[in-house]
Order: sequence, then structure tokens, then C-alpha cells
Amino acid sequence: MHKDLESLVAADKRHVLHPQTVVGQPADPFIVDRAKGSMIWDAEGKSYIDGTCGLWQCAVGHGRPELASVAAEQMQRLEYYASFWDFSNEPAIRLAERLTELAPEGLNKVFFTSGGSEGTETALKLARLARHATGEPERTIVLARKAGYHGVSGTALAATGIDRMKAGYGPLDDGFVHLTQPSPLELGENATDQLIAELEETIERVGPERITAFVGEPVLGVSGMVPPPEGYWPRVQEVLRRHGILLILDEIVTAYGRTGHWFAAERFGVNPDMIITAKGLSSGYVPMGAVLIGDRVVEMLDGTGFWHGFTYNGHPVGAAVSLANLDIIEREGLLDRAKVQGQRLLDALAPLAELDGVREVRGCGLMVGIEFTDDIAADVVAGCREDGVIARGAATKLVLSPPLVITDDEVDTLCEVLSRHVTALAG
Repeated sequence: MHKDLESLVAADKRHVLHPQTVVGQPADPFIVDRAKGSMIWDAEGKSYIDGTCGLWQCAVGHGRPELASVAAEQMQRLEYYASFWDFSNEPAIRLAERLTELAPEGLNKVFFTSGGSEGTETALKLARLARHATGEPERTIVLARKAGYHGVSGTALAATGIDRMKAGYGPLDDGFVHLTQPSPLELGENATDQLIAELEETIERVGPERITAFVGEPVLGVSGMVPPPEGYWPRVQEVLRRHGILLILDEIVTAYGRTGHWFAAERFGVNPDMIITAKGLSSGYVPMGAVLIGDRVVEMLDGTGFWHGFTYNGHPVGAAVSLANLDIIEREGLLDRAKVQGQRLLDALAPLAELDGVREVRGCGLMVGIEFTDDIAADVVAGCREDGVIARGAATKLVLSPPLVITDDEVDTLCEVLSRHVTALAG
């Protein structure tokens, strides 16, 4: 047990305001003391399988000494310098070059950020600025989806389609139109036809001359790991291109191997105009994100001032660690491993769908979700934690996204513990 555990708990409750909590009602904190691979240990020394990757991000697993070494070496050489104006650094340049090699065709520019919300803000500003630059300043409307999650900063929150996350923060940017959640479970066999018909109707009603872009997660993450219905993304892309509307994929969760591909755009057969990324870019070892920008957008912006940026744009330590992280993903075959382990996880949990209290077990790569008929997800998560497994859930939905390096034995243990608690509460 950590010798200062009692004082740490007290200090946390006095001084730390945690995300996603009720102000003034602090719970005793779950203090993570160390981590390795797919395992974490709390301050009392108890071990847990990390079934959530923290917040989806730790693709290559915790405690990689090679990433720590890269960070230390880069800090000693150049810990930080601004990337505004004409300033740059070699790690950021090398990382931008590498990302354009991995990305879908035509995404040849990179704007660095510190994380996902910054990436959403950047992409949406670029989309609107591009229209202003080409003499279409009235094209400001962005299409998004109900249940979509794009971040918590101002414009990113407006794009998000989860009402409870917006309560009390108004007024927000009203330049968004939210379409129906692309859920095969809710819409049935002809889900794609329904969604495309709605998209066409919405564009006609709003007016294509007023719409600049469509932003969406390839697989809905926060809202329950919901893969799109068959053929959805190629048909969305066709409609958007016909009307001259930009396609922005929010791959903050899905990029860098989570779906078994470098980018989910590849998995679903689309070539977006921009891709927003973060999380898995550095596996969370250093806050780092990147927006990949297509040639069409760059051409629209040619000669236009982009007065936008963040202090830590192109952070040299973040870029160096990200390059090493991408090397690990490639060297250790983690794209294929995500497919294999994701299928192992899904196969083991699939029988839970037969329980009366389970609506669906679903997945895509190493992203798995369980949807219940009642609000039992939090109770399942609490029971799993008691038995050494970290899962994430609220209301009727539980999600899993372990590190891509998770072992067979760890997958099997995770599934055994989770199945036991789901069966007890939903059977």
C-alpha cells in the first residue's frame, strides 16, 4: 500500500475537480499508481486488467521503456519551441511526413494539436474558412449526428449530439444540424437507405449552398461502440461530393489501429477531406493530436491567412514519442492484432446477447460494446472493478477498448469476469 494513501485521498477530495463528476460530491479517488502492458495497479497494490485503455488511447500498452527513452532524449536536445509562423522542429516535420504516408490518398497536410477537442475546433474552422476564402461565406452549416461525440470545447461541443453534455453551457454555436444516429439496432435492415434518404432531404431543406461540411465518427465510441450499417460511409461520401460538401472524419478514437487499420477511413472505404486524430497517435504518453488535411481544402485556402494555433502545436517531445509509437504499432503487427483480439473478445461475449436484459453485443476491431435493456451498466462496471477488471459504462451501455497488446489470457479473464457480472444483473 502507498504510504501516503490516506493523505492523497483527502487532498484529492479537497482540491481536485475531476471531469465527468458532480461538483461538491467527490467520491474517494481510484488512484492509479503504476501500469505495464494491459495491467494497472492501484495505490493499495491491487492489479486490474485495463479494459478501457484509460480513455481509448494506450494502443501499445503501458510502461514502454523505449517511449520513455525517446522522450528523455528529445527533452535533453529540445524540450519545446513554438511552431507558430516559420518556426519548426525535426520531429514534427518527420511525423507530418510519416502521417501523410500512412493516411488515405490526398491527405498531404498536417496541423498538430494537443488533443481531440482542439482537433475538432481546427477542422471546423478550416472548413468554414475555406468557404469564406472561395467566396461562399454563407456556407457555414455543419451536419453532424445525434449521439456523436466530438469534444467539450465550444464548437466541438456544439457539434456533439449528446444533449446531457450541453446542458447549462449555452449559448452554443447554432450552425449545426444533427442527423439520426446511424444505428443498425434501432433502424433495422434498411438502416442505410433511411439514413441516406434523411441526409438527402436535410441537404435539400437546409440548402447545399449553406452547408460546408459533415462531421462524424466512423464508429460511434462514447455512445456505445456502434458500427455503421452496411454501406453507410461510401453512400454518405457520394451524396456529399455531389453537393460539394466536405467530409470530416473524427478518428480521435478509431485511428492508429483501433479498428485494425491505420485509419477507419480505410476500413470503410472512404477518402475524407479531413481526419481528426489524437489519443493513439502517441498512445497517450504525451498529449498529442493531428488534423490531416486534404488537397481540396488546401487548394481552397491557398493565399488565406489561418490565424489559429495552440501553444503546444508540433511539440517536439510529443512528435518524437509519436514517431516511436507508430514504429511499435508497425513493428509488432498491432493492426492485425487488433482484429484478432477484437474478434476473440467479441466471440467470448456474444453469448450474452441471449440474456433477457441484453439488447446487443457489437464490435469493430478492438472496440466492443454491450447494450442493456435497463440502466445496469454502472453496476456491472462496479462489480468488474471489484474483481480486477476496468470497464466503462453508464445507463444502458458498456464499452471496452483494451490496449492492442492485450494477451489471450487477459482477454479470457476480462470476458469471464464481465460475463459473470452481466449474467448476474441481466440474466
